[in-house]
Amino acid sequence: MVKIKIDNQELEVAEGTTVLQAALDNKIDVPYFCWHSKLSIAGNCRMCLVNLKGSPKPVISCRERVREGLEVDTKSPEVKKMQQGVLEFILLNHPLDCPICDQSGECPLQDNYFKFSKFPSRIEDQKIHKPKAVPLGPLVTLDDERCIVCTRCVRFCDEVTGTHELCVTERGGHSTLRTYPGAELKNPYSLCTVDICPVGALTSTDFRFKKRVWFLKSADSICTGCATGCNIKMDWDDQIVYRYRPRENEAVNQCWMCDEGRLTYKFINDKNRVLEPLVKKHGEFQRVGWDEALAFTRKRIPREAHEVSASSCVGVVSAQASCEENTALVKFLQQVSKEPVFLTTKKEIANPSHDDFLIDADKNPNSAFLKVLGKEISYARHFPKEAVVFVLDNLTEAQKKELVDARPKLVVWLASNLWEPSHWADVVLPKPTFAEQDGTFINRQNREQKTNKAFAPRGLARPVGEVLREIRLQT
Repeated sequence: MVKIKIDNQELEVAEGTTVLQAALDNKIDVPYFCWHSKLSIAGNCRMCLVNLKGSPKPVISCRERVREGLEVDTKSPEVKKMQQGVLEFILLNHPLDCPICDQSGECPLQDNYFKFSKFPSRIEDQKIHKPKAVPLGPLVTLDDERCIVCTRCVRFCDEVTGTHELCVTERGGHSTLRTYPGAELKNPYSLCTVDICPVGALTSTDFRFKKRVWFLKSADSICTGCATGCNIKMDWDDQIVYRYRPRENEAVNQCWMCDEGRLTYKFINDKNRVLEPLVKKHGEFQRVGWDEALAFTRKRIPREAHEVSASSCVGVVSAQASCEENTALVKFLQQVSKEPVFLTTKKEIANPSHDDFLIDADKNPNSAFLKVLGKEISYARHFPKEAVVFVLDNLTEAQKKELVDARPKLVVWLASNLWEPSHWADVVLPKPTFAEQDGTFINRQNREQKTNKAFAPRGLARPVGEVLREIRLQT
């Protein structure tokens, strides 16, 4: 550890730390664009200039390392004038299109202008024009006029994904971001370049022009696309989710997430959401109220379940459902049946994507919990004949065929989405998605992680525990 001073504030920091990192760690505001904690130091933008006592000229704080007795000035009029000059230079050819820019409202360039400059442009010549709305790949669109050549995206593709798609061509004000000839920006983490772009140059094609960011609310949650459980910010408005963004958690996903996972939000808004109870009548599902759906279910559960055969009630717990939902189903069946039978289900994908970084081949967020649950209850391999069956989420194709062959007396499907016509269920009870309720999932590291309720359940969806409790009280 070394002792330094920043703006006359005495600090003790680890040797080898950069001046910028020392300042940020101690909540001292130093503007920057090109620096990123997970990328190499480029020193391109020069925005983080500071004065050092005894130094004949200013230095960029992102590259300067601390040393014993170092004294740093980040707030004097001289330093502010330097930062304003650099910012004016960066804005020289920048288009004045904040009103239509997707980054507006969460743009570091915009924020720093209001913090450190607020000066009108002095340019008298025509600004340099560059290509706009250029698709770099299937998910990322470039507006090159906004690019400030920080090279964060280039370094990300070189250092994190190792795919090397991006480069900067030309020089000076004519510098242009490009993919190498014959290459596309389509690595599994391409949308991370949008996250780290400090301006609106790289935009998500999926989110582009969908919603102004100041209308969005945000909830801390996790991605349920695979067993990794990347920590995310879920951005939503009016019960519609618009995007996931990675939330920093060094132990799980650092500050990244894959493209595949961040686009899984769409099932929350899907047109096939189950928004009210459905009961099968004459071979077709009909929409009914909760009272009718619950009455229909109660009538078919054995009233003297404790005295009936052990296989009278079956519960299918799911690696897609939260710990709370699975636990609620287990406790419910243990209360209504002497020896209930339990099976497990999960999402199955042929040839699932995976890598040695974040993408797991297991596309279920809660497989680890089912293993924990399996130490308390025994899992059966097959459906018993003529039972009452409660299913969480969805069954595999093989399970659907086996269930039909078992000729169940009643199949109750607790689901958030009606993925198929579902000839195998008799009643569908709508449950909220993980965006509409608090919950817990255990990831592949056996790490317990929380999801936070972003908004109220859509339609008539009700939590699994609440529905089963009501069935139990009346059975």
